[in-house]
Amino acid sequence: MKIEHIRTFLEIAGCGNFNLAAKNLNVTQSTVSARVKTMEQQFGRPLFTRSHSGVELTSAGQHFRRYAIGLERLWQQAHQQIMLPEGFRTVLALGAQVSLWERLILKWIPMMRRQLPTVALRVEADYSNSLMRQLSDGLLDIGVMYEPRQTPGLVIEDLFEETLVLVSNDERDVTAGWVEDYVFVDWGYVFRAQHGEMFPDMDAPAVSVGLGSLGLHYILANGGSGYFPLRMVEPLLKQGELHLVSGAETVRRPAYVVYTANPKDADVLTQALKHLRAIATDTAES
Repeated sequence: MKIEHIRTFLEIAGCGNFNLAAKNLNVTQSTVSARVKTMEQQFGRPLFTRSHSGVELTSAGQHFRRYAIGLERLWQQAHQQIMLPEGFRTVLALGAQVSLWERLILKWIPMMRRQLPTVALRVEADYSNSLMRQLSDGLLDIGVMYEPRQTPGLVIEDLFEETLVLVSNDERDVTAGWVEDYVFVDWGYVFRAQHGEMFPDMDAPAVSVGLGSLGLHYILANGGSGYFPLRMVEPLLKQGELHLVSGAETVRRPAYVVYTANPKDADVLTQALKHLRAIATDTAES
């Protein structure tokens, strides 16, 4: 099976339309159909069900999709490793959650380039579940996340702990006013559990978001309250643009670094982790 077939399959699965997939891949619709037909003949199973509204994955297609994603990523990793310019010894792949980029990753990348100039970096953003899958599949060397899970062959290490605080655009206390325009930011299942314990009788808020920066921008533009990392809102608290909600509990949110127990280059991994820990310590103390 060719990598073009796998990419075509994933494109169709993503957009649900043969014609749109052909356009996105810059090939003809007949080429897309031929690739799918070849794959279905190889598997002896249909991968898509067709209708006037588009296509959907069959049960076989859903099973294959999980492997196809890994195969496509593995191809990218192999291509990058093989095509390394002269002077580079290896590629190190790191994945991190979006909310950790500004605090850690944007500082870690230039430090790595200074300290290990012969190591190429492949860095991406994703959520904990996807990062754990990629680590398990060997597609990432390091993952930085909030909600890892114990997995054979991977080491989980505490990196730092964040404090989430309840803030508002004006002065309020936890018994009055803050619920009306409350913005629920989903910081993960640990936060959801703690939030439920703190406010067991709270109705579902009118606005819920899955990205902290989006929730913060919304509150600054429209008013409201929400839980955010102290390091994210501290400058705004000092400027008076936001205020701590009086009487509100804080929430502890630990972050972890996860890495393979059997690295392909132990020295590079050791150095990368050392710099990551140093940045985490510096930001915690600043």
